[in-house]
Amino acid sequence: MRIARAIRPEMEGDEGRALFERIGAFLLDQRLAPTPTNYAFVHRLFTEPEDALARAVELITERGVRITPRDIQTLSADHSPEDPSDGHADLKARTEGLVARTQMQVEGFADMVTAMRAETADFGRDLAASAEAMTTGGDVPQANDDVVRITAAMLDRIRVAEEKLESTTREANDLREKLEEARDNARRDPLTQLPNRRAFEEAFAAQEAAGGSMCIAVCDIDHFKSVNDRFGHAVGDRVLRVIADALSLCCRGHLVTRYGGEEFAILFTNVPLDQARAVLEHARGTVQAKRYKLRDNDAPLGEITFSAGLTPVEPGEMHQTAFHRADRLLYLAKHEGRNQVKIGSASYSEFRR
Repeated sequence: MRIARAIRPEMEGDEGRALFERIGAFLLDQRLAPTPTNYAFVHRLFTEPEDALARAVELITERGVRITPRDIQTLSADHSPEDPSDGHADLKARTEGLVARTQMQVEGFADMVTAMRAETADFGRDLAASAEAMTTGGDVPQANDDVVRITAAMLDRIRVAEEKLESTTREANDLREKLEEARDNARRDPLTQLPNRRAFEEAFAAQEAAGGSMCIAVCDIDHFKSVNDRFGHAVGDRVLRVIADALSLCCRGHLVTRYGGEEFAILFTNVPLDQARAVLEHARGTVQAKRYKLRDNDAPLGEITFSAGLTPVEPGEMHQTAFHRADRLLYLAKHEGRNQVKIGSASYSEFRR
């Protein structure tokens, strides 16, 4: 069902009822339960048909593929408005503050240079006047005294300017380091220290521009909610860090990111699909083989595993399209028993229900 086409005709009669009926028809067609989350998701599709979210759903459904609750969760996260209470907004505010300070410093440099040019011009005029007095038979001793006085004053001004310049340079270097840190933090997950979703998307775009092949893997820790429920979020956070370290080590040379929650995304570049799968299978086996214990009492935590979906990126394919295909393969791996890697190409046929 094409979202844009579905709402193009003008509503007749009760617009609210017409919208409600179209939303209900879409939920029924996609075999989605009429939950508040699903209703709100579809409501946004029909009321904002030109939005990136509606276009992304259109790409998935235009070949007769139905979206799943997991698709709704992932797409909603991808296209959610920025929450001013989250860390990203705070980071953005700090970065904007650093940029403002940098702009003020640039303006301060300009003012300093302008003042020095004016003082140099005054110095040149005073020296020229003293030289003219000497050559025209004026008071030479007085002219000499003026030259000494003017030169001493100029040297003093130069000393003050150099001190200001040195102080401003130190501040500029400090600001540069803080800006670099802010840029890095904006692309890094604070818990695992892995690159984040933004870094993944930027790397995808850069690789697409450079050319070469890509494969995308989406990995999700199996039964992670039960870990949090049984042992608490502190233990869950440690599990996330352990998985992050294992993926980084096993997939060295490729971009491993924490995409969100217990989900990790890996960008394989310039390697064939079977090699990417071998790397991912090695990582899966490494994680499964570890014996995890609670830090407090050495009690066994139980087996930790992850499932994954892996797909090649077709030439010219959008990031969202390839990613959601990998995410669907992950969903299939979960559905078929977890702790496995599912691979698939650009064909959507294996996901029809």
